[in-house]
Amino acid sequence: MEAAILNKIEQWLNGNYDADTKATITKALAETPDDLVEGFYKNLEFGTGGLRGVMGVGTNRMNRYTVGMATQGYANYLLQVFGPGISVAVAHDSRNNSRFFAETVASIMAANGIKAYLFDDLRPTPELSFAIRHLGCKGGVVCTASHNPKEYNGYKAYWDDGAQLVPPHDANVILEVEKVKNVDDVKWTGSPENVIAIGADMDAAYINMVKGLSVYPEVCAAQHDLKIVYTSIHGSGIKLVPQVLEAFGFTNVAVVPQQAQPDGNFSTVSSPNPEEKDAMRLGLEQATAIDADILLGTDPDADRVGIGVKDTDGNWLLMNGNQTAVLAFNYMMEARKVKGIAQANDMVIKTIVTSDLINRLAAGYGVACYDVLTGFKYISELIREKTGSENYIIGGEESYGLMIGDQVRDKDAVSAVALLCEMAAYEKNQGRSLFEKLVDLYVEFGCFQEHLISITKKGMNGQKEIAEMMETFRSNPPKVLGGVVVTTLLDYDQSKGTQLATGEQFEINLPQSNVLQFLLADGSKVSARPSGTEPKIKFYFSVHAPLDSAKKYPEVQAALMQKIKLIISDMGL
Repeated sequence: MEAAILNKIEQWLNGNYDADTKATITKALAETPDDLVEGFYKNLEFGTGGLRGVMGVGTNRMNRYTVGMATQGYANYLLQVFGPGISVAVAHDSRNNSRFFAETVASIMAANGIKAYLFDDLRPTPELSFAIRHLGCKGGVVCTASHNPKEYNGYKAYWDDGAQLVPPHDANVILEVEKVKNVDDVKWTGSPENVIAIGADMDAAYINMVKGLSVYPEVCAAQHDLKIVYTSIHGSGIKLVPQVLEAFGFTNVAVVPQQAQPDGNFSTVSSPNPEEKDAMRLGLEQATAIDADILLGTDPDADRVGIGVKDTDGNWLLMNGNQTAVLAFNYMMEARKVKGIAQANDMVIKTIVTSDLINRLAAGYGVACYDVLTGFKYISELIREKTGSENYIIGGEESYGLMIGDQVRDKDAVSAVALLCEMAAYEKNQGRSLFEKLVDLYVEFGCFQEHLISITKKGMNGQKEIAEMMETFRSNPPKVLGGVVVTTLLDYDQSKGTQLATGEQFEINLPQSNVLQFLLADGSKVSARPSGTEPKIKFYFSVHAPLDSAKKYPEVQAALMQKIKLIISDMGL
């Protein structure tokens, strides 16, 4: 074991750490020292969004001490910027230790003289974002690891607008967190009167806000008995989604019983991620059994939504995040136009790895469409910049996230579920399904097919391997993919694009980010991006082709998927 790691372990054994922690370390030294290497070989990084990692003992693990030191640094920065007399909101999801971590955060904030509004039980992340604005807080924290496996937990930090931290605050908070070198620097307890419980009243305010997002309440009333199946996948969505659907007027909502109970072990799934079919399996079974109209599932902190619909043959399929975003963006633009409430300065926002079909839709409606880096904090940042000049309608990204309206400044699966059900009701009122609506959009604007590959690289060498993959693609970009010439390399880390045939370069007017995009001569696009929250590198593929008629969709879709497979093969993935 390296001397630096042994030194950290000795500091924990001799420092002000609890007896159980020290006993765990002593036992591991004798029996499983490799576990301690993983736990202590580095410090768990407070990234631009906060913390996320495996729970356990060590500087590279989520535990009371890493959470406490991060909170002290965050509190120090809030007080530097805003001064005394400020407040924060604190929430948590269903994960193991999430309540404990949230109480730890609230206690430390209180001890620093910051009033902490602590939710009385688990709540969806979007309600935390809403509460910050509603209560006039200067910041907030939600303890969650989103859709990660059960071993993980995390810590998302928010600013006074309800959005996650953006420059310069993200980097400045990191600097303050790094200054907290020792657990003795943390104000663990004190001023318990500064911790204030919140709950039902905030729920009511949030539900009322979401209800106000409805564009066609009369359609919801006409189709109130729409057959809806919902699963919270053992998460916090159960606290609000059924109530919001009731507020929208839907009376025929079936909750998947096996997954309705909050459970940090996520006992019915391998991973509580609605992007994965296994997480939606029980919902699909129930939707099939009762011949439902729509299936919806949310992740543990209810910021991601998965959707299942029936195709024209009555077979259930799970839509990907791009398809869901296309339907939602189109609905908001189309419905506002039909109802006569569209404004000349309406805008929508998507991320650079989300379907470019949305750009085509927006152009068709005469609505401005902006592309930002991955992350809803960038969507929120642009909303701030455009406030007073442009009217934000909806934003989203391919990772199963939507943000409707601007009163929540993070992805919100609760309002997304309600909107998707309203969309299904609207299409049913027109005598068709959401699937048929999607294919009709493909016929009108072009058939897009997207695909995602995630490659996991865990452990001490994982980050190095991911960095090497990115450097290889950056220094030696592919010339041909799937038989089509690669024309352009977009390097967001260097803020420049390169025309590969001529070497001509141009500026990219977005913040720096470790993302590469390869643009092909036929309009196809491939993106490479290391995850900011997991030991993964993600590759996004987008291809498209004309679609003459709905009947040809299966044939064209199959051809597009074959094209993606060829591109993947050419990239050696």
